[in-house]
Amino acid sequence: MTANPEERLHARTLGEAGPRVVFVHGLFGQGRNWTTIAKGLADRHRVTLLDLPDHGHSPWTERIDYLDMAGLVAAELESFGEPATLVGHSMGGKVAMQLALRRPELLRALVVVDIAPVEYPVSGGRTDDPDEEASPFGAYIAAMQAVDLDRLTTRDEADAALREAVPSRMVRSFLLQSLVRDGVGADAGWRWRLNLDLLGRDLEELRGFPDPPPGATFDGPVLWLAGANSHYVLPEDRARMDELFPRTRLVKVKGAGHWVHSEQPEIFLETLRRFLDGVEHRDGPGAAED
Repeated sequence: MTANPEERLHARTLGEAGPRVVFVHGLFGQGRNWTTIAKGLADRHRVTLLDLPDHGHSPWTERIDYLDMAGLVAAELESFGEPATLVGHSMGGKVAMQLALRRPELLRALVVVDIAPVEYPVSGGRTDDPDEEASPFGAYIAAMQAVDLDRLTTRDEADAALREAVPSRMVRSFLLQSLVRDGVGADAGWRWRLNLDLLGRDLEELRGFPDPPPGATFDGPVLWLAGANSHYVLPEDRARMDELFPRTRLVKVKGAGHWVHSEQPEIFLETLRRFLDGVEHRDGPGAAED
């Protein structure tokens, strides 16, 4: 797990003093997705928002791989010279877990948001629940690739083009944050900050969870936040989570699906604050308890 210095991740830090907290987004996201939560912590923390490779302002790479991404995030944490609490959502949660299992000395605590250390289906669902949304990511990539950027004149047109494949207004808004316009006047053009070709090619890789080193565990405090309406964390995932992260506290957030921090930001922030208080003042996960 090594990092190429030429692939340094884009980072933005809020707050000038206090313990370090680092946020890692999920697939199709970017660090700015965490801005509201970061502002809520910045009075007492130094909060760094990272863009993972092939997302946001970070470099594009030749492949997408959890160990590579974990190595790049580890390089950022090493630059601090002190352990940090690492928060990761979805794909970013898998990156964070891989880092914790391989470089535990870089972390004082871990927060995993609506993901488990298991393999997920590329299509279809994980349960027999007819209301479960099948894994939509391949369809999202195809829909974004199908937008005719050369003929696009407004963001509303892009929103309309995505509507059939992405019926959720919230998810479309999330995806469209990565659609940007460069230049001015007649020379202006649209582009995706997402490396869609690579993400589409390596989507199969992202569904997995590479085997940790033999016997590896992260023995620091872990907050496992899941949306009560999400199928990304199931009861059968608990045994593997406890095996790798024995100090895990699971909190299910009512009224939230997969995007817990966007759907219930106040509850998410309060739960996270309580956990951080426990880590920083009592060195334990008890503050996350109800």
